[in-house]
Amino acid sequence: MALAGATLACASAPPLEVVQELDVQRYLGRWYEIASFPQSFQEGCVATTADYSLRPDGDIRVENRCRTETLDGEERSATGVAWQPDPDAAPAKLRVSFFRPFWGSYWIVELDADYRYAVVGHPSRNYLWILSRSPQMEPALYAALVEKVEGHGFESERLRRTLQPAARDD
Repeated sequence: MALAGATLACASAPPLEVVQELDVQRYLGRWYEIASFPQSFQEGCVATTADYSLRPDGDIRVENRCRTETLDGEERSATGVAWQPDPDAAPAKLRVSFFRPFWGSYWIVELDADYRYAVVGHPSRNYLWILSRSPQMEPALYAALVEKVEGHGFESERLRRTLQPAARDD
């Protein structure tokens, strides 16, 4: 019954809108996970980061890392590839694969003009990540992003903050 309700809720939601422009070069680099809809593959993860770099073939190398249970816990990592199936018409709709031939949708639904934060979701609205270029995010910005994800039809009560180390002054 819960599954039927979730299916109906997704069916009645409007199509998920994404940002209209994406400069892949500016998107590359390190992102810190501020919050997410926890997934089984993230179980026990804290201090989660994603590093994006350009591969020689033009696709994007994705390296996700986290610590197990505590900030000084054992490091886990997974490496995958992302690509833009239609970079001209939908540059913010990426696909990502950690286990080829299987892939998932990686849709950027919010992106700061200066690429300081991003919100990534899935058209089913069952996956969501709030990302930042720094390990901490101002509470007012986080609250504003939570409102925005609600506006996109995501259930914000499913969001869980990700433990990150304190920001450093470099």
